Amino acid sequence: MTTRWKPNVTVAAVIEQGGRFLMVEEHTLDGLRLNNPAGHLDCGESPEQACTRETLEETTYAFSPTALIGVYLSRQPQTNLDAITYLRFAFCGELGAPDPTRQLDAGIVRTLWLTLAEIRADPTRLRSPMVLSCIEDYLAGKRHPLSLVVTDVSIANYVS
Repeated sequence: MTTRWKPNVTVAAVIEQGGRFLMVEEHTLDGLRLNNPAGHLDCGESPEQACTRETLEETTYAFSPTALIGVYLSRQPQTNLDAITYLRFAFCGELGAPDPTRQLDAGIVRTLWLTLAEIRADPTRLRSPMVLSCIEDYLAGKRHPLSLVVTDVSIANYVS
């Protein structure tokens, strides 16, 4: 019997204000990397809910998704590990205020507001090629209704 292949499901927020994008600098196995506010889908939540939670945890900002930018599948090599496949749901939306009582999630060094030129300047600093792909699709005007991603009620009732 073979092992069943299961990609890691992740979410990401593409947040732009005044021509700059909210990014996080985070520790990875490959050193410090830049990423969109992003993370894994947790048990019992929809991709939208995960994106709201991850953005708050990684940036301290409230975030409400308003549109799906796209769904991305990518295989990423890892230092000293087998490659990992990620299925990423990228959202754009409305950014709220930061919560001054919160601290950045473990592994997040800082948040940055960067221009597209600054993000493109050194692709080796990006956590994965999906980081730039999501931003470029956002700038190209790609927006899909949130209703495209259907989360059955059984997910909210599931306890692992």
